[in-house]
Amino acid sequence: MKTERILQIAAVFGALAVVFGAFGAHALEPLLIETGRLDTFETAVSYHFYHSLALLLLGALTHLYPEKKRLITSAWFFIAGILIFSGSLYVLCLSQVTWLGAITPLGGLAFILGWVLLFFSFGKGNQS
Repeated sequence: MKTERILQIAAVFGALAVVFGAFGAHALEPLLIETGRLDTFETAVSYHFYHSLALLLLGALTHLYPEKKRLITSAWFFIAGILIFSGSLYVLCLSQVTWLGAITPLGGLAFILGWVLLFFSFGKGNQS
């Protein structure tokens, strides 16, 4: 994946995080309060936005360090994390399909792996 694509995906995910946050705070708030899922929805939006910013950082880093291929893999893990972690929580909040909570940790694992790969991208003597 190219630097430009990472930056575009970060921009789209960042915009969606704002849209979902605003939609949840206004249009969905009564439903989310009624179902007891407001905190869950806020967690989904928070992690979505944090990792959109992380993708933005990775886009800049891949431009500065094109030889560090682990940065691209890290970006893929953040994308997967947003889709699986935040996505499953969004659907859970709106549908009350509770089994989706079982796949949410896989998204959390993707986030962790993304951060670990970012760390190892800059290890001593590491060129990948």
